[in-house]
Amino acid sequence: MIVVSVKEGENIERALKRFKRKFERTGVVKELRARQQFDKPSVLKRLAKEHAVYVQKLRTTEE
Repeated sequence: MIVVSVKEGENIERALKRFKRKFERTGVVKELRARQQFDKPSVLKRLAKEHAVYVQKLRTTEE
């Protein structure tokens, strides 16, 4: 369970923003969307490989 403590005098919008950020980092929504449809294992491997190539290109351009 996600717990966000609201400090004395803190703005509610700021606390809500922290909650949303924590919720996004848990990956619940991403997993829910992934479970709505079946993807073949070969497609998942291909997407993972494409992502790895993309990340590698980003890291080489930073240096």
